[in-house]
Amino acid sequence: MGGEEQAFVREAFETNWLSTVGPHLDAFELEFSEHLDGRPALALASGTAALHLGLRLLDVQPGDEVVCPTLTFVASVNPALYLGARPIFIDSERRSWNMDAALLAELLEARAKEGRLPKAIVVVHLYGQCADMDAIDAVAERHGVPILEDAAEALGATYRGRPAGTLAPLAAFSFNGNKIITTTGGGMLVGADAASLARARHWAHQARDPGISYEHSELGYNYRLSNVLAGIGRGQLRVLAQRVERRRAIAFRYRDALSDLEGLELMPQAPYGLHTNWLSCMLVREERLGVSRDALIDALASASIEARPVWKPMHLQPLFDGCERRGGAVAEDLFSRGICLPSGTGMSDSQQGRVIDVIRAAVERPGGRAPRREE
Repeated sequence: MGGEEQAFVREAFETNWLSTVGPHLDAFELEFSEHLDGRPALALASGTAALHLGLRLLDVQPGDEVVCPTLTFVASVNPALYLGARPIFIDSERRSWNMDAALLAELLEARAKEGRLPKAIVVVHLYGQCADMDAIDAVAERHGVPILEDAAEALGATYRGRPAGTLAPLAAFSFNGNKIITTTGGGMLVGADAASLARARHWAHQARDPGISYEHSELGYNYRLSNVLAGIGRGQLRVLAQRVERRRAIAFRYRDALSDLEGLELMPQAPYGLHTNWLSCMLVREERLGVSRDALIDALASASIEARPVWKPMHLQPLFDGCERRGGAVAEDLFSRGICLPSGTGMSDSQQGRVIDVIRAAVERPGGRAPRREE
């Protein structure tokens, strides 16, 4: 926590605004909007709820197709299933690990010739780094397919000077407990059009019609955030810049402290924007490092340090067996060799130093260390 959250929560209790309306909710949405060039914002119970409402605003219907990157967390794709749509998966490009615009172009051109374009494209900004939106947007605009930004992992990131979440008509954010800022659980839907956000707000409040009676003309959801959690969010927003700075410092310390070990590389930092390094992800080249990614995870676990693989591609998940895809080899390679190291902003320098020491010990070989990079 940043320090001000408790005061906001105490105020919510003292004024008895504990439910899903209240002054902190209004203020949180306004203050969040100010971080995103004034775009209207709707506070919700989760980032998944934001994606669900965003796809509904794009009129995704049962039987429609929704394009998604294959290298992402399952919550990027599940909302399409909620609406009865079918996902199509696109491989990553290596410069940013995000959706490959060339493969997207191939898909849309083929679909255009068949006269059955997908209904929407979900573009994920993976691990705090924006996808190459100029290239993706050019392809999508050429075929008239709308984009929904999944910026759940990318609050504070920028693309050519523009904040993540302002690069498409609609964007979703997450405030889960592991994100750069948290409301313990929650999300935000952001849009360029205030009228669309008003429709989403209506759905998020159970789509209750105006009037004293509990009357409903369309399907709604209980997707509201509480005033108490919005108070936490307000306090978190005040330290967003420091959170981003700290995450980047952690990632670059890993990079620098392990730079002499050949075969261990930090996730690429694409030249077109600011990568928040929400998670410090590294790529292992076993033939050079001398140990595998899984061996590193095991060594860290033996020291009671949690590390994980990068996201398992969606096209490898049993849930999506049989779904169409373009490519997949890059995502599979990143999954097989990518490792997410401890990255929380609350981690001390000494704790990170211990992680680094365990990694270095794990790559020792009989007769010496793993090969060093030449100066």
